[in-house]
Amino acid sequence: MFSLNSVRVAPGARSALAVACGVALSAFHMGAHAEEVVAPVVVTATRQPVGVSEVLHDVTLIDRQALEKAGSSTLEEVLSRQPGIEISTNGGPGAVSSVFIRGTNSNHLVLLIDGMRVGSLTSGAPNWSRVPVSQIDRIEIVRGPVSSLYGSDAIGGVIQVFTREGQGPAQWSAEVGAGSRGTAKAHVGVAGSSQGWRYALNVGSEHTDGINASPVPTTQADQDRDGYHARNASARLSYAVTADTEVGGNWFYSHGVNRYDRGEEQDYRSRSSLSSAGVFVKSRLSSQWATKVRLSRSDDKSRQFDSTSLSSRESSRQTELSWQNDIETSFGTWLLGTERLEESLQASSSYVKTDRAVNSVLAGWRVARGPHSMQVNARHDDSTQYGDRNTGSVAYGYRFNPSWRANASYGTAFKAPTFADLYFPVECYPIWGCFGGNPDLKPESSRNREASLHYESGGHHASLTWYLNHVENLIQWGSIPENVARARLEGYTLAYTGQWAGWDLGASWDHVQAKNVQTGERLLKRARNQGSLSLGRQWAQWEGRVEVQGRGNRIDFGQKPMAGYTLVNVYGAYQVAREWQVFARVNNLFNRDYILSHGFGTPGINTFIGVRYTPR
Repeated sequence: MFSLNSVRVAPGARSALAVACGVALSAFHMGAHAEEVVAPVVVTATRQPVGVSEVLHDVTLIDRQALEKAGSSTLEEVLSRQPGIEISTNGGPGAVSSVFIRGTNSNHLVLLIDGMRVGSLTSGAPNWSRVPVSQIDRIEIVRGPVSSLYGSDAIGGVIQVFTREGQGPAQWSAEVGAGSRGTAKAHVGVAGSSQGWRYALNVGSEHTDGINASPVPTTQADQDRDGYHARNASARLSYAVTADTEVGGNWFYSHGVNRYDRGEEQDYRSRSSLSSAGVFVKSRLSSQWATKVRLSRSDDKSRQFDSTSLSSRESSRQTELSWQNDIETSFGTWLLGTERLEESLQASSSYVKTDRAVNSVLAGWRVARGPHSMQVNARHDDSTQYGDRNTGSVAYGYRFNPSWRANASYGTAFKAPTFADLYFPVECYPIWGCFGGNPDLKPESSRNREASLHYESGGHHASLTWYLNHVENLIQWGSIPENVARARLEGYTLAYTGQWAGWDLGASWDHVQAKNVQTGERLLKRARNQGSLSLGRQWAQWEGRVEVQGRGNRIDFGQKPMAGYTLVNVYGAYQVAREWQVFARVNNLFNRDYILSHGFGTPGINTFIGVRYTPR
């Protein structure tokens, strides 16, 4: 099942992926040659702070240091280098893109920004291109169904982005750089804390002339590059009223304009923005009981312009009020919470219904006793549109010794139909017939089984994870959408991170069979095999890193084949002074041609050089 011959990619990819697997497997036999490190803490997998090595789900933490090495990469590109994740884009930076986790659909995941759900209420997917890497402090990825914690859409997993925050004396940070195809980026921020106040403010901008999104242009206008420019900002402010009570808020905003080809005499333009804002009060009522109340709102807006005028518009708003309680007892840690999510849509198309609300209650329990650990979660969602849904999960972990542990879990999840699925106005065309929404659609649902084996010692972490996810009532569009499809997603992930003879090493290999049960066909845009390898080292003031990505063949709409590909990226930096660093990154070093969506171009070799000021 792990045969490299099953991956139809360039010979270089097979070699690199073979090395990735070999390195990961060899980690199981390595001794502890590095100093013991303190495991970082994540919150997304439990909604409570937990050490990474104690989490019973498949999680990845991408910290700020790793994001700095991404250079000019987009968020989608950063995610594509993580185990179990694939991407698809309709052109260069700023274009429409999709993210797939473990073979699930692109709208089978939840994107959170500082705890707030964001995304379109018609496509059901987030606007990934409007989340700039420069605004992110860290990213937490949870793979697998977690609707028992986050409700609808979390069939494939949850990705949470945390914006930058402050601690200690006021510190400034800045970054500026330029690269291929007229690319330029700038970012500046200040953060700190004083006399009970904590604050952070960051602003940035980026511009690129882009690439030609149409490899086979049909008009003269389609032969040009499709550029993109954007501006973004984020802010955090909080105040410790007492030693046990804090009030505060956060805000994020990103706006961008990109051009795209439509076979007309002039390019079309897309103006879109993504924003979120929230206020909170959190307090420790006793040494065992902490509570938090949060009110937040997110907006996903887009406007499409043809050569002369506005052609369509859409605005999705989600408002959420939540109350969470964390209670520590001698029988474990409890999670008790309630939420109300209100969704509203404004669009140029006339939808029959444009709002709905979901009231939810959730509970969780986790405990560790000796070598045993367990996590149980349950959630009830009551929607004004689709009625009641119950989801749950149970996970068990056993630690054989300080280095070896195993986890097993079972969980259910669901995805509610979008407003477009339900209420898209009927439109008729002379050749293709009529199309419209279906208000009788049921939510999609899933059942996932999972098992994993982990080795952790001396800074080394190797893991092998197996999962089997059955998704039912999949919504499939014909003249109207219907719950007619079923999917079976089974796969394995082999991953390793650690240090080897002074080198920082990361490797992963994914194999997934994602298919439609009724037809036996592969799900679109998803490869059976993919892998990555990264190798980096620091010499005094110098730092260097090489990354290799390989992805197998895929199928696009119309059963059009997309060949596998291999990409090599290089990063380098020089520490000029304690806070100052000069860095450079080259993506697609060997200028490989590859396809992420049929009919759309992808960037060739591209470089980016910058200067960074970071307090140490």
